[in-house]
Amino acid sequence: MVEPKIKYDRQLRIRGEQGQAALEKASICLLNCGPTGSETLKNLVLGGIGSITVVDGSKVEVGDLGNNFMVDESSIGESMAKCVCSFLQELNDAVKAKFIEEHPQALIETNPSFFSQFTLVVATQLVEDSMIKLDRICREANVMLIFARSYGLTGLVRISVKEHTIIESKPDHFLDDLRLNNPWPELKRFAEGIDLNTADPVAHKHIPYVVILVRMANEWAGSHNGRLPSTREEKKEFKELLKSRMIAFDEDNYKEAIEASFKVFAPRGISQELKQLIDDSAAELLHNSSDFWVMVAALKEFIANEGAGEAPLEGSIPDMTSSTEQYVNLQKIYQAKAEADFLVMEQRVRNHLKKIGRETNVISKQTIRSFCRNARKLKVCRYRLVEDEFNSPVLSELLKYLADEEYSVAVGFYILLRAVDRFAANYNSFPGEFDGEMDENISRLKTTAVGLLSDLGCNGQTLTEDLISEMCRFGAAELHAVAAFIGGVASQEVIKLITKQFVPMSGTFIFNGIDQRSQLLSL
Repeated sequence: MVEPKIKYDRQLRIRGEQGQAALEKASICLLNCGPTGSETLKNLVLGGIGSITVVDGSKVEVGDLGNNFMVDESSIGESMAKCVCSFLQELNDAVKAKFIEEHPQALIETNPSFFSQFTLVVATQLVEDSMIKLDRICREANVMLIFARSYGLTGLVRISVKEHTIIESKPDHFLDDLRLNNPWPELKRFAEGIDLNTADPVAHKHIPYVVILVRMANEWAGSHNGRLPSTREEKKEFKELLKSRMIAFDEDNYKEAIEASFKVFAPRGISQELKQLIDDSAAELLHNSSDFWVMVAALKEFIANEGAGEAPLEGSIPDMTSSTEQYVNLQKIYQAKAEADFLVMEQRVRNHLKKIGRETNVISKQTIRSFCRNARKLKVCRYRLVEDEFNSPVLSELLKYLADEEYSVAVGFYILLRAVDRFAANYNSFPGEFDGEMDENISRLKTTAVGLLSDLGCNGQTLTEDLISEMCRFGAAELHAVAAFIGGVASQEVIKLITKQFVPMSGTFIFNGIDQRSQLLSL
């Protein structure tokens, strides 16, 4: 048997052992295993998800052979759920897989408690009415839910979770936590102990830029009433001051200091986003408060007290031109401060747990340490009920999208994906699904779409004839190429939700296969 750490090596590099462990503990339910659902689960099974349950009441037909590579000719007439489940099990025998031969709509209606056993439900190809009912069920059971749908050359992905908290948001770009604009005593003392005016050219060109900027920022503040550079002119003047202290053209450390001078100009304290998070009503703890909010409550106290307006220090420093001895000593100073901040935070977390009547060791040291390291990057995502979005979208946003050429096709598909469900409810088939009068289908779909827009408060709005015609031409087909793309997007969002790493999408993701574009609608 392949060693898990070797088997999932590439994923471990991105998600870490904690993230991979979360995947391996997760239990996923897939509703409908046509190409969209199968492609979503394939990615998760290969990634080492813990267990899957496939729910589908259909039988494999000849038409399925052309868009779902998980079935073949020998599967015709067999249970779709059984065939797909068997194929997926072969991809990764470490994953526990089972299937249920039942139509998802019937399960939603007759056995809502069924869904409470899962970590996350992936619901594919559901019509609007079933989406709304399933959303209510999963919210009540505190089960994460992702909707995915492919329809001809378009498709959507939509997350629905009451609240999703993220410690490891892993932003693409984030300012190093060096505190050059607000150094603590030990860093100040270290910087002051290094001679910036040394006559030794080798020593001068190996002073770390952190030291240079701490000293020069202090010098500037001393002659500017304690203020750091803030205006454009002052920032330019500060950089010129740095240049003036160079004694040779090839001093890379001073060049690094000039390039990193913007870190001195950054405002002190926490961001507005973090301020809003620590002031969130969820930080007022109850017995059933999540671990995340217990740590946020501790963070709020830390910032107000020991942190003196700052979050816990992350404790790492970037590479820089420096002598080995000075770099190592600087690294130790940052690590020591981070460790001291962690110990204070840990004690505050334990105190809060005790106050709300929980075991004081229920949150591990590793979790608290990770929280401290990522405190400036915490995220909370909250999602509207699907029913609320469908019945009362943010009208100003909807009208803006309809009027914006950049978004007109995406929002057109969004409206039409809802309109085809109304069409099917009225005429017992999707537009263009069966051979018949295409002109009549187009006319009916147009009337349905205009009625939907009117119900949403967009009176007088309509969609282009071309887009409506295309939607009818799709005939509700699940094209494998589109299903693979939608399944890929959906599976990536599943991984984000389960590992609590990276920030999942907020809004409804619409794929426009005609123009090869993807857009996110916030409604």
